Amino acid sequence: MNENIENTVELHERQQVRLEKLEALQKAGKDPFHQIKYEVTAHSLDIQNNFEEYEGKTVGIAGRILTRRIMGKASFIDILDKNGRSQVYVKRDIIGEDSYEDFNLFDIGDIIGVTGEVFKTQKGEISVRAKSVTLLAKSLHGLPEKWHGLRDIDARYRKRYLDLIANPEIKDAFIKRTAIFKAVREFLDNRNYLEVETPMLQSIAGGTTARPFTTHHNTLDLDMFLRIALELPLKRLIVGGLERVYELGRCFRNEGMSVKHNPEFTMLELYEAYTDYHGMMELTESLIRFACEKVNNKLIIEYGENTIDLEKPFEKITMIEAVKKYSGVDFNEIKTLEEAREVAKKHHVKFETRHGKGDILAAFFDEFAEKNLIQPTFLTDYPIEISPLAKKIKGSEEYVERFELFIGGREYANAFTELNDPIDQRARFMHQEEMRKLGDDEASPSDEDFLQAVEYGMPPTGGMGMGMDRLVMLLTNSSSIRDVIFFPTMKPRD
Repeated sequence: MNENIENTVELHERQQVRLEKLEALQKAGKDPFHQIKYEVTAHSLDIQNNFEEYEGKTVGIAGRILTRRIMGKASFIDILDKNGRSQVYVKRDIIGEDSYEDFNLFDIGDIIGVTGEVFKTQKGEISVRAKSVTLLAKSLHGLPEKWHGLRDIDARYRKRYLDLIANPEIKDAFIKRTAIFKAVREFLDNRNYLEVETPMLQSIAGGTTARPFTTHHNTLDLDMFLRIALELPLKRLIVGGLERVYELGRCFRNEGMSVKHNPEFTMLELYEAYTDYHGMMELTESLIRFACEKVNNKLIIEYGENTIDLEKPFEKITMIEAVKKYSGVDFNEIKTLEEAREVAKKHHVKFETRHGKGDILAAFFDEFAEKNLIQPTFLTDYPIEISPLAKKIKGSEEYVERFELFIGGREYANAFTELNDPIDQRARFMHQEEMRKLGDDEASPSDEDFLQAVEYGMPPTGGMGMGMDRLVMLLTNSSSIRDVIFFPTMKPRD
């Protein structure tokens, strides 16, 4: 019998023992699954932090059994609630002989309720002396690795509920995640932004360059897409006169998966009339500072191997300047597409036949500069080829008013002075359609309804999008996006 089969047989036998204990309780009329509710009056952290207030008082606590130490007619158990562990002293003479016999049928992993008096043991341990113990749910499986911790990374992501039980410290990142979202809303609400909701199902997957998920609406007999961005519906609201809007919403991109990418993720997008990308820089910098201070109470934080200073003004550098600094190539001196191709070949930068000079400049940035932008840096003035929705820099036909924010060598935010010239916008969409015909699956499709909205007149507008999962990673010092999403996308096991 090989090791896997032996483990399977052992697990089955353990589960059978638990089922037999459950059956014994059910036959005695004490089915735990018939318990409707239990009054909880305190949690572990409340008692630990306010012992003087709770000492000698009767409390009702509830949680999952993590440990059990039997000493004849008495036992000590640890139970886990949302805040942490509570130690419980269970004595036969106090809870009664019948109840203690039932208690002996409880297992590690069972969920119980305890009513008892708060006290300190002779060793000075804050505990609850049980007056009654009620089984609220029977666990039919043992906790992973005898509750010492779920170490298998793949198993942790697939079974987050076990991860939260076995590694309760993982809760901290998710508690901070909620706090970060609250801080973002507070910041924007204080600036008179209106939070809105826009459709997740769209007939055109627009707003950025990405590959969408496709679905089908049966009644309309229409192929539709899960949105890849929030941008175009929000800008329609600017046309409608709302002036300041934002949305925190799910987006979906049918692309690769990594420590930085999950196919389903949360975006913040916001738009403000009568401002530009400089206004968006100030807002983005202030927003990140506000959220960091709210959740970390400081502005200098650790992220991986780097110390990130969010207190100093964020640096600013154009894409051309960054490429020159880190590759030595000055694209101000490159006048033609042929020259760009030659310098790309010389520096082993990959490009395709359909790529223009701006695409090659962006490829140089990806290859040489991005990883070096460790401290918060606004990378500005992007080539028009990769920015179909941004306004041109005045006097330039090649570059637009766009920035991306980089921290720790990763991109966190993307912002434009929004293109509000409907004639120019139509021409940009037509260029994107040509790119699609040449094989660029991620090129933006033309959106006639959006074009008509802009033709009615869109005021000068600044817009910004930020990946919220990456922001949570930064502010919780998490190395993988899967560590800040409760249920990341996983390939099903065979």
